[in-house]
Amino acid sequence: MELTLLGAGHIGQTIACWLAKTDDYRVTVVDRDADALARLAAAGLATRCADTADAAALGAALRGQDAVVNALPYDQALRVATAAREAGCHYFDLTEDVAATRAIQRLAEGARTAFMPQCGLAPGFIGIVAHHLAQGFETLHEVKMRVGALPAFPTNALKYNLTWSVDGLINEYCQPCAAIRDGCAVELLPLEGLEHFSLDGTEYEAFNTSGGLGTLCETLARRVRVLDYKSVRYPGHRELMRVLLEELQLRHDADQLKALLRRAVPSTMQDVVLVFVTVSGLKRGALVQEVFARKIFADRDGAQPLSAIQITTAAGVCAAVDLFRAGRLPRQGFVRQEQVALPDFLDNRFGQAYRQSRQVESIG
Repeated sequence: MELTLLGAGHIGQTIACWLAKTDDYRVTVVDRDADALARLAAAGLATRCADTADAAALGAALRGQDAVVNALPYDQALRVATAAREAGCHYFDLTEDVAATRAIQRLAEGARTAFMPQCGLAPGFIGIVAHHLAQGFETLHEVKMRVGALPAFPTNALKYNLTWSVDGLINEYCQPCAAIRDGCAVELLPLEGLEHFSLDGTEYEAFNTSGGLGTLCETLARRVRVLDYKSVRYPGHRELMRVLLEELQLRHDADQLKALLRRAVPSTMQDVVLVFVTVSGLKRGALVQEVFARKIFADRDGAQPLSAIQITTAAGVCAAVDLFRAGRLPRQGFVRQEQVALPDFLDNRFGQAYRQSRQVESIG
């Protein structure tokens, strides 16, 4: 498969290297950052230096390709998806942005190629898990999805380090959060719905953030009473972010907020990803709850260490592309994450990254 990868950031580099190591993909990485491309070229990957914000350059990069994986910031999603439709290539991305996903869904109507956004961790893998568990219930009561990408060794007052895109982080903290309450689709405020829990002896908090549900509100509409998604952090993080966003009104000055976080909050490769889903309802007339819980750790071995968020995000999109190439997903139109069968994902050579994680036995 001829495949173009847009974006040579940390996650983009991981995606490119994983796909290129197989005999099934001929990957060309496109970015305007010559230094990032040079590192990939030194590893034997094909690269192309181009400004992906330029329509002509983007069109030229996609022409003649079977598929494009978009690892650019979320605000580029619709523009790249539109270019993919014009070029006649299949489209995959990592966006968590609700508005962009809805626009891509409309764009995919009547298309001869496939459009599969949200192929990361959350949205992405978390939705695959939730949908899989929900299928075993005759009557669904609650589906609760919780994900945290956290520093393994928090040391600052925010108890947080930058492990992924600052743009994506701020977007999920500021946009309305889709949910289902009493069987009806609703929008909840970000940073609200605070809850506390312990996992393996560590205390956490969780609160509403945008985008993590993907398209599950549509898929499970009229089937479930309660459906929601929350981000997991260490206790105290949410209150400090609320001060920044609401009391200091940085919600309305995203550029200043991003600059502040980039300047003051260090990044880390030593992180851990928490994934857990609880589903409750009726099975054969009995009230039952099922839980899926995992911890995925950074890979510090070898010459090229990978953070947990790199592993989980790259595994999501690489598995989606791989299952699509193998004919396990629709070949045209809009493809939802929940159309991926969880056993197929976990058996996939890329999805096995989640199998190699440590399963958590209990949640308190």
